[in-house]
Amino acid sequence: MSAELLKGEPVAERMKDEVKSQIDALSSPPHLAAVLASDNPGAKYYAKSQEKACAEVGIEYELHELDSDASEEEIEGYIQDLNADSDVNGIILLMPVPDGVNARKVQQTIDPTKDAEGVHPTNIGKLFYGDFSLAPCTPRAVIELLDEADVDLGGKETVVVGHSEIVGKPTMTMLLKSEMNSPTVTCCHIATKDLAFHTSRAEVLIVAAGKAGLVGGDMVKDGAVVIDVGINRVKVEEDGESKTKVVGDVDTDAAKEKAFIITPVPGGVGPVTTAGLLLNTARCARMQS
Repeated sequence: MSAELLKGEPVAERMKDEVKSQIDALSSPPHLAAVLASDNPGAKYYAKSQEKACAEVGIEYELHELDSDASEEEIEGYIQDLNADSDVNGIILLMPVPDGVNARKVQQTIDPTKDAEGVHPTNIGKLFYGDFSLAPCTPRAVIELLDEADVDLGGKETVVVGHSEIVGKPTMTMLLKSEMNSPTVTCCHIATKDLAFHTSRAEVLIVAAGKAGLVGGDMVKDGAVVIDVGINRVKVEEDGESKTKVVGDVDTDAAKEKAFIITPVPGGVGPVTTAGLLLNTARCARMQS
């Protein structure tokens, strides 16, 4: 039997309702400032998507475009000005950044109380103490989807593929939030020698490596819950034409014949990640008020 698709849109809508209720309790709408120092078309498209999502819930969105060759010092200085602006509640640094700019270092310039992405070391550190008030957006999406599926994580063999600072590692930390009812978490990464050994025994499998089709159907345990975080654009041939298709890190068609629940790509983690940005922005505004 084919797996049940765990779609993100219903979860995202529920989170947006929560955002709206939080905004209703504020004296003025939250203001999210996005900083872009790139001519990348994908980044500009992403900014438009963010603006649209913000408008849906009543968040004011402003895109601040810097030169595509802006220096690290210039970007940091601009963010410092936004930190000092009392009208700005949330700040996000859009990728990519210019060559020679250390994105992680620049993100650390953002005031932790205005960190709409939840990637500042202060907010990452709070995860270890169970404070998810400004959690990174994608890990929050993973947890929200598992909650939506009513997955009992207690003691479950759970494998996270990918150990990035903004997805893999925070996801592991958030999974271990309960002292008595957490899963048993294994982290796999580029140095893992036998990936299939680990994924094939996972009752809950979370894949966030950024490599299309990394996990095939034969690498998935029967009855597993699979959360595919990957967003990859690949070229495919359809009807004699070359087209771009968005796929995940998991071979969905093969994996859904074995999994119990699986998130689609697109339409799974993505909408919930966007909703997480809105929720963080509203929470930033509440913290500042």
